Order: sequence, then C-alpha cells, then structure tokens
Amino acid sequence: MNTPLIESPAGVMTVLIAVVGFWFWLEKATRWKVFNYLPPLIFIYATPVFLSNLGLIPFKNGAYDFLRTYGLPLFIVLMLIKVDVVGAVRIMGKGVFVMLIGSIGVVLGGVVAYTLGQLLTTPDGFVLKFPLPEDSWKAFGTLSGSWIGGTGNMTAAHAALDGTGEHMTMAAAADQLVYLVWLPILLGSKAFAERFNRWARVSPDRIAMMDQAAAELDHSEDAPTMTSLLYLALLALAITWVSMALSDKLPPVYLAGAQVISASTWLILLVTTFALVASTTPARSLPAAHPIAMAIIYVYVARIGATMDLSNASLESIGAFALMAYVWIFIHGAFVLAAAWFFRVDVHTLAIASAANIGGAASAPIVAAHHRESLVPASILMAMIGYALGNYLAILTGRLGQVLG
Repeated sequence: MNTPLIESPAGVMTVLIAVVGFWFWLEKATRWKVFNYLPPLIFIYATPVFLSNLGLIPFKNGAYDFLRTYGLPLFIVLMLIKVDVVGAVRIMGKGVFVMLIGSIGVVLGGVVAYTLGQLLTTPDGFVLKFPLPEDSWKAFGTLSGSWIGGTGNMTAAHAALDGTGEHMTMAAAADQLVYLVWLPILLGSKAFAERFNRWARVSPDRIAMMDQAAAELDHSEDAPTMTSLLYLALLALAITWVSMALSDKLPPVYLAGAQVISASTWLILLVTTFALVASTTPARSLPAAHPIAMAIIYVYVARIGATMDLSNASLESIGAFALMAYVWIFIHGAFVLAAAWFFRVDVHTLAIASAANIGGAASAPIVAAHHRESLVPASILMAMIGYALGNYLAILTGRLGQVLG
C-alpha cells in the first residue's frame, strides 16, 4: 500500500475539520436544494471515505484514536446536559409517551427486521442474492441510535457495539434512503389533520393548551463567558475521566454465550448516565454546550468515514440492509399510530414525535414548523429526550439482534 500524502495526526485532524467546515459553508453559501434531501452529514461522511481510499489520508491514525477515546465521550456529556424532560412534558403532554412508544417500535422493529433479513439471506451461489451479513446486528444497532436520538447516538452506538466502517456505511445509506420517504409522509400528514383528530378522539382544546404552554417556555440562553466555558470543560472532562476509569474495571457481561457488554459499551453507558444526572443540576444552564457538542460529533463522523476501506465494502449487503430498513420504519410507524390513538393525540404531535425519533433535533423543528410553528421549541426538547434514550436503546437493539438472531 502506498504511503498516504498526509500522515501526521495534526494534518489529518486539520483535513477532517476542513471537510466539516467546507460542507456547512457550501450549504449556507449556495442554499442548494440538494441539501434539503441530502444533508451535509452525508457528504461529511463520504468525503473522507474517498480521501482515504485515494491515498490522501490514512485508514489508521493517532487522530482517529484520539477522537474515539476522548472526542465521543466529551460529545455525549455536552449533548446530554441540555436535556429538559420536564419542559417537553409540560408542552407536549401525552405526546412524549407517543415518542417513547415510537422508540420502543424502533427497538422491536430493528430486531424483527434483522431476524427477517437473516431468514431471507441466501447461501452463496444463488442467482438472486440477499446477502445480509450475520454481524449486521451492529449496523441495526447503529441505525437505531440515529432513529431514536440522532447522529451522536448513531456514532455512540457504533462505537459501543464495536462496529466497522462497513456497518456505518450500511446505517448511513439506509438512514438517508428511508428519510427521503419518511419525511414527506410526516409533512404531508398535516393535510389529514381534521380526519385524523376525529379518528384519534382528540380533545378540542388540546392544541390551544399546547400553544399556551409553548408561549410560557423560556428557551433563552446567556452568551458564553470564559468561566462558563471553563466549567463546561471541567464537567465534560471529569465525567469522561471517571467513566473511563470505571469502564476499565467493570467486567464484561455475557448472555447466551455472547458478550453483550464490553469495556467500550460500559464507557458509553456510564458517560450517558452521568451526563443525564448532571442535566438535573444547574450545569444544564451552562451556555454553548450544544454547538460545541455538534462540532465534535461532525468531526467524529468524518473520522468514521476515513476508516472505511471500500475494497471490503459490499453493495449487495448495503442494498439488503436498506430494504430491511424500510420494513423497520413502517413497524415504527405502526407503533406511533397506535400510541396516538390510545393517548388521543393530534396528528401534529404524532408527526413531531416520529420526527424527533427518526430525524432527531435536525428534523423535528422542520416538521414542527410545517405543522404548527409554536411547537418548534417543544420539538427540540422532545428530540433531546431521544438523545437521552438513544444510547441505551440502540445498544439494546444491537445486542437483542445478536442474541436472538
């Protein structure tokens, strides 16, 4: 193999950050409509794939190790300390339960889709191939992280389940293919609001009550100061340090002969738990946590792309996984539909709840703005609940597939 053009960790890190910055700059500067269907995330992941496979940057590097060891835990802390469960419940009410049941639908749907995919997988030599790898439960767990929380949960689950670059490629490709179908369905559901609300037996004053609660929500944030950033760094590093120390000492857990909790899994679970505890303290008011977290995670996504060796990729496996993802998403849809009827929730809340799952904080506000603009702040809060649950449930999805499949 030829020596990569850029080998130093500083140079590689510069390239990754430049890739992230370029695609967000291009989106803002051009406002191309293509970004409505293919968000910068896809290009941020794909660009380093080509850079590494063309020999410009390496597949393995100290910069990648640093991001895996420290970047991901720091991101989880910064993301989760902003979770406000009480605020979301105050506005959306029973709509939060619809989202939670939708999350359960993602978990169970992922296990069903993986099991079905294994049953359909054909032996080598068949004319019609359906090659879903046996270890694709790692890809199902990775994608469930995105569909319960967001990009950060997807990368955290990928790390916790010891996924490969191919698993991330399968998950990322299916995520966007399904999103292109599911988002228009959520947006278009507004046209059926009156009929849906009659079917779901929605209380006539429910929407007015949500509007009033949303108007009373204070979602302002102070400008960051030197001391607030210092406290934020202290908190994130302290939780990361303690979690890393504990994860090295906790024993692995086995179920049915398979290792379901490794040291990397312990690390993600511990960081997630400690960060959620911190979100119940005044630390939640520290400004700038969310933008810093998102900057870290996009660089981490670029890092995953750089480690993807296309010589080992299987387009047939990616296609088979995407087909199962469509089965999976409609199982989630059945769960949120049943929950909306049971809890007598309006179609606006239903669409926002599903968007908070499948699209996370990036898509939930889009759906909310289309359905009812006053619910945009609440949609972000609901997506943050998905962030809080995403790591736990994504790991559960993958491990259930591993054990049951």
